[in-house]
Amino acid sequence: MRPATYSWLAVVVAVACAAIGWLGIAGWLAVVVAAACVGMHVAGNAIGTRLREATDDDLRRGRRRPAGPRGLPAAAPSLLERRTDMGRLARVSAGIGAACGGLAGTAALLLMTASSPAGAALGGVSSAVIGGLLGFLGASFFEVVRTSLREAIAAERGR
Repeated sequence: MRPATYSWLAVVVAVACAAIGWLGIAGWLAVVVAAACVGMHVAGNAIGTRLREATDDDLRRGRRRPAGPRGLPAAAPSLLERRTDMGRLARVSAGIGAACGGLAGTAALLLMTASSPAGAALGGVSSAVIGGLLGFLGASFFEVVRTSLREAIAAERGR
């Protein structure tokens, strides 16, 4: 690793130790959860990259999909197997979710607690991030269900 990486690692360890000293057992748990999240993210990224590169190598070599049972040709890949853009739906729903979450979080902090306007703004931004994630999650789920139902209906009609 480069020296800059070690410097950042030292800063992270110092901040973690300060959090542990300030928060006690909750700090330890937070450090463990954060380290597990980072570790799982890195591992998933590495595994996904390796799998994608292996698939790309197979496609470059011109490998064909194996034949189906009894020598029948394999079925064409479905829409869910292909990588496609989700379109405007995901961006719009994420934006609406972020706006609703930000407004609701800010209003709740201003009206129901004794927080300062700066604290309410920071809480509103946090709520906007969560709302945007939930909006994107809902749009993704809707798009997958819609695509799979469309394919199932087309397969039934083509039978």
